[in-house]
Amino acid sequence: MSTEATVRAFFSSPQFAVVGASTNPAKFGHKVFTWYHAHSLPVTPINPASSSIETPFGVHPTIKSLADLPDPQHTSLSVITPAPVTFNVLKEAKKLGIPAVWLQPGTWDEAVLKYARGEGEDGGYQGAVVAGDGGHGHGGWCVLVDGERGLKAAGKL
Repeated sequence: MSTEATVRAFFSSPQFAVVGASTNPAKFGHKVFTWYHAHSLPVTPINPASSSIETPFGVHPTIKSLADLPDPQHTSLSVITPAPVTFNVLKEAKKLGIPAVWLQPGTWDEAVLKYARGEGEDGGYQGAVVAGDGGHGHGGWCVLVDGERGLKAAGKL
């Protein structure tokens, strides 16, 4: 499902967002959000329960939902949520025209991957999807492991 070309397509977006961005530095939602800042990428944290997230790069205001993104058609989305939530995130991403999603390890199950491959009742998600087995990490494609390679391939590093 995912290839290096899919990763390049993900990083070709001018903006990024992290669904499941966390205020807790021990959680992957915080680590992934911080990774984007560490690589000087414009990123929006999405967290309905917190008004801001603090990282070593400052305090960042959050938005509550994908619908609050200022320019969803030009925003690639990293997802760090449980599979049932991820399924709904993909449906919303499709509705908003988000061009690419990266489903971090642990965020998908077979139903999510099927929808991500465009196999849903409504035709499934139609954008580029980085997910599932592959990449260089143990749990599948992960921006923390595979992101720099993708940035280089997209000419952003």
